[in-house]
Amino acid sequence: MSDFQTLSGLGEISDDYDALLCDIWGVIHNGRVPYQDACEALERFRSERGPVILISNSPRPSAAIPAQFAHIGVPGEPYDAIVTSGDATISELARRAPGPAFKLGPDRDDVIYEGMEMHFSALDEAAFISCTGLFDDDVETPDDYRALLTEAADMGLSMVCANPDVQVKRDGKLIYCGGALAQLYDQIGGKVIYAGKPHSPIYELSRAWVEEIAGYDIPKDRILAIGDNIFTDLLGAQQEDYDCLFIQDGLHETNAARLKTLLTEHGISARYMADSLRW
Repeated sequence: MSDFQTLSGLGEISDDYDALLCDIWGVIHNGRVPYQDACEALERFRSERGPVILISNSPRPSAAIPAQFAHIGVPGEPYDAIVTSGDATISELARRAPGPAFKLGPDRDDVIYEGMEMHFSALDEAAFISCTGLFDDDVETPDDYRALLTEAADMGLSMVCANPDVQVKRDGKLIYCGGALAQLYDQIGGKVIYAGKPHSPIYELSRAWVEEIAGYDIPKDRILAIGDNIFTDLLGAQQEDYDCLFIQDGLHETNAARLKTLLTEHGISARYMADSLRW
């Protein structure tokens, strides 16, 4: 793995890029509190350089994110468009409608099913699993679902995973996400279908927004991805051939030496690193 450049701020490299694909959770807020410097940096890039597309593994459709931003007080308008794993997953669910599906996840994620004729059932009557996360991520872990997922795998059910993130930090506390259940299901022998980062459907949607807002086809080497998760943000950027700025104070709080070791172990590269997003 080649060395990456440590940045003091986005302004050091802003002239090298014409669009940003920026993660949300861990970069511009922590689930409870917004990061003022990050929001200001994104707004400045929008005004001086080009489009900012927020790209998130939230299982909710993008239309639900502005209300979440308002609730936690994200300031200003730090984006031109939002693309979520929920957006990319809706098409996968629509192909399987009306189900029936076994709904695995909290009620707060039910917005993903709005406008869709999807029926839900008990596991033994389901045609597939629709997973947005754990029922109660404040207290549960994937091991709490091992028996249920083993039964589902034995039945040959596929799982549509709306959030490939394994963990995120909520106000400093690590919580498990849908990706942790999908990872366990895969280990058990179940089939998992992903649409969010690091998989291509969410990047295809994001690229379409970049081109629509910019009005022209921006070359890949002029698009910068920003994120805090090695296995979704960095890996996804690498697979899509985008330069990536890794935010180390997000999910993986680690120093440069440890980051190099992690990336080398997993064959993942990053061009830049910063402790947080600022101009």
